[in-house]
Amino acid sequence: MAKGNNRNLLIAEKLLEHLGGAANIATTTHCMTRLRVAPQDRSKVNMEAIKKTEGVLGVVEEETIQIILGPGAVNKVSAEFEKLLAAADDFDLKDAASKNKSEIDKKNAKPFKLFLRRIASIFIPLIPALVASGLITGITKAIVQAGWLSADSQLAIILTVIGSGLFAYLGILVGTNAAKEFGGSPALGALAGILVINPAVGDIALFGENLLPGRGGLIGVLFAAIFIALVEKQVRKFVPQSLDIIITPTIALLITGIVTYIVFMPVGGFVSDTITKGLLNVLDLGGVVAGFVLGATFLPLVVTGLHQGLTPVHLELINSIGDDPLLPILAMGGAGQVGAAFAIYFKTKKKSLKRAIGGGLPSGMLGIGEPLIFGVTLPLGRPFLTACLGAGVGGAFQAHFDIATIAVGVSGLPLTFLVHTNQIILYLAGLLISYAAGFIFTYLFGFKDEMAAEFK
Repeated sequence: MAKGNNRNLLIAEKLLEHLGGAANIATTTHCMTRLRVAPQDRSKVNMEAIKKTEGVLGVVEEETIQIILGPGAVNKVSAEFEKLLAAADDFDLKDAASKNKSEIDKKNAKPFKLFLRRIASIFIPLIPALVASGLITGITKAIVQAGWLSADSQLAIILTVIGSGLFAYLGILVGTNAAKEFGGSPALGALAGILVINPAVGDIALFGENLLPGRGGLIGVLFAAIFIALVEKQVRKFVPQSLDIIITPTIALLITGIVTYIVFMPVGGFVSDTITKGLLNVLDLGGVVAGFVLGATFLPLVVTGLHQGLTPVHLELINSIGDDPLLPILAMGGAGQVGAAFAIYFKTKKKSLKRAIGGGLPSGMLGIGEPLIFGVTLPLGRPFLTACLGAGVGGAFQAHFDIATIAVGVSGLPLTFLVHTNQIILYLAGLLISYAAGFIFTYLFGFKDEMAAEFK
């Protein structure tokens, strides 16, 4: 394997070596900060060597091995990693994935955990599009409401169209990814999404009432897309190969369409209403206590990578009530982490620890907290807990003032553009409170230099 001067290539080569080589890689993908790899044989993986590899901020062992590389870096290293896999002539990615799937399922046979991971896998590829669309939408609304731009101007209209397009057709992308995740054809998954969001659905009258286009939201789309993937696989078992391209998709779409309008849309609507009303009741009744608990417990969810499974909940809240009061609360998790990191930076005398914090703080303030989590607070132990407490204080503040976002995006400072314009000052106040609480808890009793023995 040729060695180059490219740092990202060198990191990718080292990771591939420590993961047991190309033949041991079943599947690979990445999100905003993590390279996610499913190995064929975990006994061939050198976890300690991976953790010590230059550029690696941390490792999470779950259904996949999640290697924390940080924002920006993960895209470059992943690209090099995939090139190395493609260059391995004796490696068949699809065949390896097929062989490894059953083994992975057995090792991670916790139904709810598996369910959240699969949901996360559907939404992780959509995160860049959600962030971009959300920021454009939020910034445009803020500029218009501030009076700097007329809502009727062509520029405002253009920006609104650019930012809102994703949310109008999100069901198609979700359907595509859901079908793919469950072994079906992506195109049929897209059709499942169209079944739900098609405006012509309003012309269908069942049980004395016309259907409501979009009823069931993304929950209904998930039901339909997963179902069409399962139907497709079952039908294909009985259809001659020569007729497969004609008969299989036709039968799958026809059955799924009928079941979607009779079952999935009503049931999806019920589930959606239950989730949104349940969360709103928790926030209304629990108030600051609920905000504290939700804010304080979000970071452990980030550690496991399961936080992405909440994306459909955020989107469904926006779809159902017009905004999302949950995201600002959970966003305080990263803010508490930033405050804790600042406290450690000011208390420690270890230069390598200061450098690690200095490198992770900009990302942390911009809503990407994993470099600080896996590079600083989690390895140190107690600072991770004090960061959670700081996040809880900020979450309580956001809950008390009912801060809500109009779109889904990255937390931290960028989320400022997504909260209601009249709540921007309050959101920033909550962010500063969470910074301060994380700092105070960590500075007073969360960190001593003796804890950082591995740093110099």
